[in-house]
Amino acid sequence: MAQVLLIEDDPRIRTALIRGLADRGHAVTWAPTALAGLEQAVGDRPDLVVLDLGLPDLDGVTVLRMLRGVSRVPVVVATARDGEDEIVAVLDAGADDYLVKPFGAAQLDARIRAVLRRGGEHVEDGAVVVGGLRIDPRSRRASLDGRELDLTPREFDLLHYLANRAGEVVGKRELLTEVWRLPYGGPDKTVDVHLSWLRRKLGETAQDVRYLHAVRGVGVRLSAPGE
Repeated sequence: MAQVLLIEDDPRIRTALIRGLADRGHAVTWAPTALAGLEQAVGDRPDLVVLDLGLPDLDGVTVLRMLRGVSRVPVVVATARDGEDEIVAVLDAGADDYLVKPFGAAQLDARIRAVLRRGGEHVEDGAVVVGGLRIDPRSRRASLDGRELDLTPREFDLLHYLANRAGEVVGKRELLTEVWRLPYGGPDKTVDVHLSWLRRKLGETAQDVRYLHAVRGVGVRLSAPGE
């Protein structure tokens, strides 16, 4: 299923969740402190992080902000704090989902699967799969329904970025910043042209869309057909 990093200092909770997630097919590593968890998250590149907020060295919201500065790995926050302000702070800091303690491994597993579906499924070799699309950042190859796509480097980067955000509407300014590395933006036409080329290689048109859905005045959403 997924490579999950569990950042949790309570040994009883940690042991129960590791066992429960492993029984459901996940490979789980763990860290008992914020700093150790950050090091593993950056170095090991897990598919998803489960983050406790009440850590002994740093507050979990601080950890989340630090992690978001260097990684887009999906994060499910585990917290005993159920106040609306706390939950809003967690989501604003970059969490993809949250669970209020106590909870069981089955519920956590369901949340993990839901988050990974929204962000594209990361398979064991590091590739991202969305429907019939498979994007492998290590080999920089992409395929659709088993057929390799002939993409330029920029088209690959664009497709990979959108696949990592599958199901979300991504703005053109964000794409110019993150894919083109233009910190102050640039002409939207640049994005439109590359999306047009990419759409053609995916065998679709603006009128007959399968994967790349334009959202007028906002940006573009990549999602599997039927989603």
